[in-house]
Amino acid sequence: MGKLFLVPTPIGNLEDITLRAIRVLKEVDAILAEDTRTSGNLLRHLEISKPMTPFHIRNEHQVVERIADRMEAGETLALVTDAGTPAISDPGFLLVRECVKRGIEVECLPGPTAFVPALVNSGLPAEKFIFEGFLPHKKGRQTKLQAVANYPYTTILYESPFRLLKTLQQLAEVCGAERQVCVSRELTKIHEENARGTLAEVVEHFSKKDIKGEIVIVLEGTSSTSPDNDDSEQE
Repeated sequence: MGKLFLVPTPIGNLEDITLRAIRVLKEVDAILAEDTRTSGNLLRHLEISKPMTPFHIRNEHQVVERIADRMEAGETLALVTDAGTPAISDPGFLLVRECVKRGIEVECLPGPTAFVPALVNSGLPAEKFIFEGFLPHKKGRQTKLQAVANYPYTTILYESPFRLLKTLQQLAEVCGAERQVCVSRELTKIHEENARGTLAEVVEHFSKKDIKGEIVIVLEGTSSTSPDNDDSEQE
């Protein structure tokens, strides 16, 4: 019986790859890659040569059983995405579930993921938070926006640069223009930016810019204070 390693890869700065991740990538039989071209660039940088198999959102339903068969036959595989930790708004969940179902060992290495630095450097409460990933583009979008507006805790969203302004404007409509927000862009890269302020202020800021890069939105919850109260402490 083989094994599956989930290997986080840098979200920008290549120095964020861990020594353990490098060792695992060198030792596995093959690498499952969301985009073999992107992962190929990383592997060349690390001077690692391994066979790669495409594993992405468009084919994962079709190939997951075949890949699990390979591990049952004895292969040890690593799953990587273009950036960050597999299965966090990226392919991975279906394969992990199939491995668990079959009794194939799964090990996830700690490493880069975009929402953690965005949350921590936002200045908003981080004791409790809600991670929503990407909002629906069309169906169910307004319902989700209304739900986000009423969450009591800090909420984290992923967004593309092409939809950022629209999303911020819609959040201002449902949450109120004075709700605090931090928009992190190009995390760990040379042009990293963390724009903090009210939704109105951040909308104005990005209205004047050519927006590029991966985006993380960290939105204040309905409670403006740190969510550390516990009913069990009341007498």
